[in-house]
Amino acid sequence: MAKFSLPMPGRRFVIGVPYVWLFVFFLLPFLILLYISFVDMGNDIHPFKPIWDTETGVLKLKYENYWSIFRRGEDGALFDTIYIEAYLRSIWYALCTALLCLVIGYPFSYFIARSRPSVRPALLMMVMLPFWTSFLLRVYAWKGILADQGIVNQAMMWLGITDVPIFMLYTNVSMLVGMTYVYLPFMILPLYANLVKMDFRLLEAAYDLGASPFKAFWLVTVPLSRSGIVAGFMLVFIPSVGEFVIPSLLGGPENIMIGRVVWDEMFTSNNWPRATALAVIMIAFIVVPLAIYYHYTGESADNRK
Repeated sequence: MAKFSLPMPGRRFVIGVPYVWLFVFFLLPFLILLYISFVDMGNDIHPFKPIWDTETGVLKLKYENYWSIFRRGEDGALFDTIYIEAYLRSIWYALCTALLCLVIGYPFSYFIARSRPSVRPALLMMVMLPFWTSFLLRVYAWKGILADQGIVNQAMMWLGITDVPIFMLYTNVSMLVGMTYVYLPFMILPLYANLVKMDFRLLEAAYDLGASPFKAFWLVTVPLSRSGIVAGFMLVFIPSVGEFVIPSLLGGPENIMIGRVVWDEMFTSNNWPRATALAVIMIAFIVVPLAIYYHYTGESADNRK
Protein backbone atom coordinates (compact mmCIF):
# COMPACT_ATOMS: atom_id res chain seq x y z
CA MET A 1 0.00 0.00 0.00
CA ALA A 2 1.40 3.36 -1.01
CA LYS A 3 2.08 5.82 1.78
CA PHE A 4 0.29 9.16 1.62
CA SER A 5 2.34 12.25 2.39
CA LEU A 6 1.47 15.90 2.15
CA PRO A 7 3.44 18.07 -0.28
CA MET A 8 5.92 20.43 1.35
CA PRO A 9 3.70 23.60 1.21
CA GLY A 10 0.74 21.67 2.64
CA ARG A 11 2.90 20.17 5.39
CA ARG A 12 4.20 23.59 6.34
CA PHE A 13 0.66 24.96 6.43
CA VAL A 14 -0.64 22.14 8.64
CA ILE A 15 2.31 22.50 11.04
CA GLY A 16 2.25 26.29 10.95
CA VAL A 17 -1.43 26.78 11.86
CA PRO A 18 -1.01 25.61 15.50
CA TYR A 19 2.11 27.75 15.90
CA VAL A 20 0.30 30.81 14.56
CA TRP A 21 -2.63 30.10 16.89
CA LEU A 22 -0.32 29.80 19.92
CA PHE A 23 1.54 32.97 18.95
CA VAL A 24 -1.62 35.08 18.47
CA PHE A 25 -3.64 33.78 21.43
CA PHE A 26 -0.94 32.89 23.96
CA LEU A 27 2.50 34.37 23.30
CA LEU A 28 1.35 37.79 22.07
CA PRO A 29 -1.05 38.42 25.01
CA PHE A 30 1.65 37.22 27.39
CA LEU A 31 4.17 39.65 25.87
CA ILE A 32 1.63 42.46 26.29
CA LEU A 33 1.20 41.47 29.96
CA LEU A 34 4.98 41.38 30.40
CA TYR A 35 5.30 44.82 28.82
CA ILE A 36 2.65 46.40 31.05
CA SER A 37 4.20 44.84 34.16
CA PHE A 38 7.28 47.09 33.74
CA VAL A 39 5.33 50.29 33.01
CA ASP A 40 5.23 53.27 35.36
CA MET A 41 1.64 54.51 35.04
CA GLY A 42 2.03 57.43 37.38
CA ASN A 43 -1.28 59.27 37.55
CA ASP A 44 -2.42 58.21 34.08
CA ILE A 45 -5.49 56.03 33.59
CA HIS A 46 -4.11 53.92 30.73
CA PRO A 47 -1.17 51.50 31.11
CA PHE A 48 0.18 51.59 27.55
CA LYS A 49 3.09 53.93 28.13
CA PRO A 50 6.63 53.67 26.76
CA ILE A 51 9.13 51.82 28.95
CA TRP A 52 12.06 53.70 27.47
CA ASP A 53 13.26 57.28 27.50
CA THR A 54 12.11 58.87 24.23
CA GLU A 55 15.18 61.14 24.14
CA THR A 56 18.01 58.76 25.06
CA GLY A 57 16.32 55.46 24.13
CA VAL A 58 17.32 53.93 27.48
CA LEU A 59 14.95 51.40 29.00
CA LYS A 60 13.21 52.60 32.17
CA LEU A 61 11.75 49.46 33.67
CA LYS A 62 9.80 49.77 36.91
CA TYR A 63 10.89 46.69 38.86
CA GLU A 64 8.93 47.95 41.86
CA ASN A 65 5.83 46.30 40.35
CA TYR A 66 7.50 42.97 41.14
CA TRP A 67 9.46 43.89 44.29
CA SER A 68 6.30 45.14 46.00
CA ILE A 69 4.80 41.67 45.72
CA PHE A 70 7.64 40.18 47.76
CA ARG A 71 8.22 43.03 50.19
CA ARG A 72 8.48 42.42 53.91
CA GLY A 73 5.32 42.38 55.98
CA GLU A 74 4.44 44.82 58.70
CA ASP A 75 6.06 42.59 61.33
CA GLY A 76 9.28 42.38 59.31
CA ALA A 77 8.70 38.85 58.07
CA LEU A 78 9.92 38.20 54.55
CA PHE A 79 7.31 37.28 51.92
CA ASP A 80 4.50 38.08 54.34
CA THR A 81 2.15 39.96 52.01
CA ILE A 82 -1.42 39.49 50.89
CA TYR A 83 -0.11 38.55 47.46
CA ILE A 84 2.02 35.66 48.71
CA GLU A 85 -0.85 34.47 50.89
CA ALA A 86 -3.15 34.56 47.85
CA TYR A 87 -0.61 32.63 45.76
CA LEU A 88 -0.20 29.93 48.40
CA ARG A 89 -3.94 29.72 49.01
CA SER A 90 -4.62 29.42 45.28
CA ILE A 91 -2.05 26.64 44.86
CA TRP A 92 -3.44 24.81 47.89
CA TYR A 93 -7.04 24.94 46.70
CA ALA A 94 -6.03 23.99 43.16
CA LEU A 95 -4.06 21.02 44.49
CA CYS A 96 -6.97 19.87 46.67
CA THR A 97 -9.37 20.27 43.75
CA ALA A 98 -7.14 18.24 41.44
CA LEU A 99 -6.75 15.46 44.02
CA LEU A 100 -10.50 15.32 44.69
CA CYS A 101 -11.21 15.20 40.97
CA LEU A 102 -8.69 12.37 40.61
CA VAL A 103 -10.19 10.35 43.46
CA ILE A 104 -13.73 10.83 42.15
CA GLY A 105 -12.98 10.77 38.43
CA TYR A 106 -10.75 7.70 38.24
CA PRO A 107 -13.53 5.21 39.13
CA PHE A 108 -15.85 6.99 36.68
CA SER A 109 -13.28 6.74 33.88
CA TYR A 110 -12.48 3.13 34.68
CA PHE A 111 -16.16 2.18 34.71
CA ILE A 112 -16.80 3.87 31.35
CA ALA A 113 -13.71 2.26 29.80
CA ARG A 114 -14.80 -1.22 31.00
CA SER A 115 -18.44 -0.80 29.94
CA ARG A 116 -19.86 -2.14 26.68
CA PRO A 117 -18.90 -0.13 23.57
CA SER A 118 -22.58 0.47 22.80
CA VAL A 119 -23.08 2.18 26.18
CA ARG A 120 -19.96 4.34 26.22
CA PRO A 121 -21.33 7.21 24.05
CA ALA A 122 -24.30 7.66 26.41
CA LEU A 123 -22.04 7.62 29.48
CA LEU A 124 -19.66 10.14 27.91
CA MET A 125 -22.60 12.36 26.99
CA MET A 126 -23.69 12.34 30.65
CA VAL A 127 -20.17 13.46 31.65
CA MET A 128 -20.23 16.30 29.10
CA LEU A 129 -23.86 17.26 29.76
CA PRO A 130 -22.96 20.03 32.29
CA PHE A 131 -21.07 21.85 29.53
CA TRP A 132 -24.41 22.48 27.82
CA THR A 133 -25.38 24.74 30.71
CA SER A 134 -23.82 28.11 31.49
CA PHE A 135 -20.85 27.94 33.85
CA LEU A 136 -22.24 30.82 35.89
CA LEU A 137 -25.66 29.19 36.24
CA ARG A 138 -24.09 25.97 37.53
CA VAL A 139 -22.16 27.87 40.19
CA TYR A 140 -25.27 29.81 41.20
CA ALA A 141 -27.13 26.49 41.46
CA TRP A 142 -24.69 25.37 44.14
CA LYS A 143 -25.53 28.52 46.10
CA GLY A 144 -29.13 27.36 46.18
CA ILE A 145 -28.10 23.83 47.14
CA LEU A 146 -25.74 24.78 49.99
CA ALA A 147 -27.60 27.83 51.38
CA ASP A 148 -29.04 27.82 54.90
CA GLN A 149 -32.50 27.28 53.41
CA GLY A 150 -31.17 25.25 50.50
CA ILE A 151 -31.95 21.73 49.38
CA VAL A 152 -29.32 20.01 51.54
CA ASN A 153 -30.32 21.73 54.77
CA GLN A 154 -34.03 21.27 54.08
CA ALA A 155 -33.50 17.55 53.43
CA MET A 156 -31.45 17.08 56.63
CA MET A 157 -34.01 18.89 58.76
CA TRP A 158 -36.85 16.88 57.18
CA LEU A 159 -34.99 13.64 57.95
CA GLY A 160 -34.36 14.78 61.54
CA ILE A 161 -30.58 14.86 61.19
CA THR A 162 -30.43 18.45 62.44
CA ASP A 163 -32.86 20.94 63.94
CA VAL A 164 -31.18 24.08 62.66
CA PRO A 165 -29.58 24.78 59.28
CA ILE A 166 -25.88 23.92 59.00
CA PHE A 167 -23.71 26.76 57.73
CA MET A 168 -22.16 25.39 54.54
CA LEU A 169 -22.12 28.30 52.10
CA TYR A 170 -19.15 30.70 51.94
CA THR A 171 -16.78 28.15 53.49
CA ASN A 172 -13.77 26.16 52.35
CA VAL A 173 -16.02 23.15 51.82
CA SER A 174 -18.49 24.96 49.58
CA MET A 175 -15.68 26.36 47.43
CA LEU A 176 -14.00 22.97 47.04
CA VAL A 177 -17.35 21.35 46.23
CA GLY A 178 -18.01 23.91 43.51
CA MET A 179 -14.52 23.70 42.01
CA THR A 180 -14.52 19.89 42.07
CA TYR A 181 -17.93 19.75 40.41
CA VAL A 182 -16.97 22.21 37.66
CA TYR A 183 -13.58 20.68 36.81
CA LEU A 184 -14.43 16.98 37.26
CA PRO A 185 -15.10 16.38 33.51
CA PHE A 186 -11.60 17.69 32.73
CA MET A 187 -10.24 14.80 34.81
CA ILE A 188 -12.62 12.10 33.57
CA LEU A 189 -12.19 12.65 29.83
CA PRO A 190 -8.37 12.34 29.56
CA LEU A 191 -8.38 9.40 31.98
CA TYR A 192 -11.04 7.66 29.89
CA ALA A 193 -9.10 8.33 26.67
CA ASN A 194 -6.10 6.62 28.26
CA LEU A 195 -7.89 3.72 29.95
CA VAL A 196 -10.04 2.78 26.94
CA LYS A 197 -6.87 1.98 24.97
CA MET A 198 -5.50 -0.27 27.71
CA ASP A 199 -5.17 -3.99 27.00
CA PHE A 200 -7.19 -5.53 29.82
CA ARG A 201 -5.66 -8.92 29.09
CA LEU A 202 -2.73 -7.69 31.15
CA LEU A 203 -4.99 -7.79 34.21
CA GLU A 204 -5.97 -11.38 33.39
CA ALA A 205 -2.29 -12.25 33.15
CA ALA A 206 -1.68 -10.64 36.56
CA TYR A 207 -4.55 -12.68 38.04
CA ASP A 208 -3.07 -15.87 36.56
CA LEU A 209 0.24 -15.05 38.24
CA GLY A 210 -1.49 -14.85 41.62
CA ALA A 211 -1.98 -11.10 42.01
CA SER A 212 -5.00 -9.90 43.96
CA PRO A 213 -7.44 -7.51 42.22
CA PHE A 214 -6.10 -4.52 44.16
CA LYS A 215 -2.47 -5.45 43.53
CA ALA A 216 -3.15 -5.97 39.83
CA PHE A 217 -4.89 -2.61 39.68
CA TRP A 218 -2.07 -0.83 41.51
CA LEU A 219 0.80 -2.48 39.63
CA VAL A 220 -0.75 -2.70 36.16
CA THR A 221 -3.63 -0.27 35.63
CA VAL A 222 -2.30 2.75 37.50
CA PRO A 223 1.17 2.77 35.85
CA LEU A 224 -0.35 2.32 32.39
CA SER A 225 -2.72 5.24 33.01
CA ARG A 226 -0.03 7.61 34.32
CA SER A 227 -0.12 9.83 31.24
CA GLY A 228 -3.89 10.23 31.63
CA ILE A 229 -3.49 11.04 35.32
CA VAL A 230 -0.89 13.72 34.57
CA ALA A 231 -2.96 15.21 31.74
CA GLY A 232 -6.13 15.31 33.85
CA PHE A 233 -4.27 16.68 36.86
CA MET A 234 -2.82 19.52 34.80
CA LEU A 235 -6.14 20.29 33.09
CA VAL A 236 -7.73 20.70 36.52
CA PHE A 237 -4.85 22.27 38.45
CA ILE A 238 -3.88 25.01 35.97
CA PRO A 239 -7.29 26.74 35.60
CA SER A 240 -8.05 26.19 39.29
CA VAL A 241 -5.06 28.31 40.32
CA GLY A 242 -6.45 31.39 38.62
CA GLU A 243 -10.12 30.69 39.37
CA PHE A 244 -12.13 33.85 40.05
CA VAL A 245 -15.87 33.13 39.73
CA ILE A 246 -16.20 30.18 42.13
CA PRO A 247 -14.25 31.74 45.05
CA SER A 248 -16.24 34.96 44.60
CA LEU A 249 -19.64 33.23 44.67
CA LEU A 250 -19.04 30.25 46.97
CA GLY A 251 -16.00 31.23 49.02
CA GLY A 252 -15.88 33.39 52.10
CA PRO A 253 -13.97 36.62 52.69
CA GLU A 254 -10.98 34.63 53.92
CA ASN A 255 -10.83 32.60 50.68
CA ILE A 256 -9.22 35.33 48.59
CA MET A 257 -7.36 33.67 45.73
CA ILE A 258 -4.93 35.26 43.32
CA GLY A 259 -7.59 35.69 40.60
CA ARG A 260 -9.59 37.98 42.89
CA VAL A 261 -6.45 39.90 43.87
CA VAL A 262 -5.58 40.51 40.20
CA TRP A 263 -9.16 41.69 39.58
CA ASP A 264 -9.03 44.12 42.50
CA GLU A 265 -5.66 45.53 41.49
CA MET A 266 -6.76 46.03 37.88
CA PHE A 267 -10.35 47.26 38.17
CA THR A 268 -10.59 48.64 41.72
CA SER A 269 -7.13 50.12 42.30
CA ASN A 270 -6.51 50.72 38.56
CA ASN A 271 -2.97 49.44 39.09
CA TRP A 272 -2.52 47.54 35.84
CA PRO A 273 1.28 47.12 36.14
CA ARG A 274 1.04 45.36 39.50
CA ALA A 275 -1.94 43.28 38.32
CA THR A 276 -0.03 42.11 35.24
CA ALA A 277 3.06 41.43 37.36
CA LEU A 278 0.91 39.19 39.57
CA ALA A 279 -0.40 37.43 36.45
CA VAL A 280 3.11 36.94 35.03
CA ILE A 281 4.34 35.41 38.29
CA MET A 282 1.28 33.15 38.40
CA ILE A 283 2.00 31.94 34.86
CA ALA A 284 5.63 31.32 35.82
CA PHE A 285 4.55 29.29 38.85
CA ILE A 286 2.57 27.04 36.50
CA VAL A 287 4.61 26.90 33.29
CA VAL A 288 8.13 26.52 34.71
CA PRO A 289 7.48 23.37 36.82
CA LEU A 290 5.41 21.95 33.96
CA ALA A 291 8.24 22.54 31.46
CA ILE A 292 10.78 20.97 33.83
CA TYR A 293 8.54 17.93 34.31
CA TYR A 294 8.03 17.37 30.59
CA HIS A 295 11.74 17.93 29.95
CA TYR A 296 12.80 15.14 32.31
CA THR A 297 9.97 12.80 31.31
CA GLY A 298 10.97 13.28 27.68
CA GLU A 299 14.58 12.49 28.51
CA SER A 300 13.60 9.35 30.42
CA ALA A 301 11.46 8.21 27.48
CA ASP A 302 14.38 8.72 25.11
CA ASN A 303 16.68 6.77 27.42
CA ARG A 304 14.23 3.84 27.50
CA LYS A 305 14.32 3.74 23.72
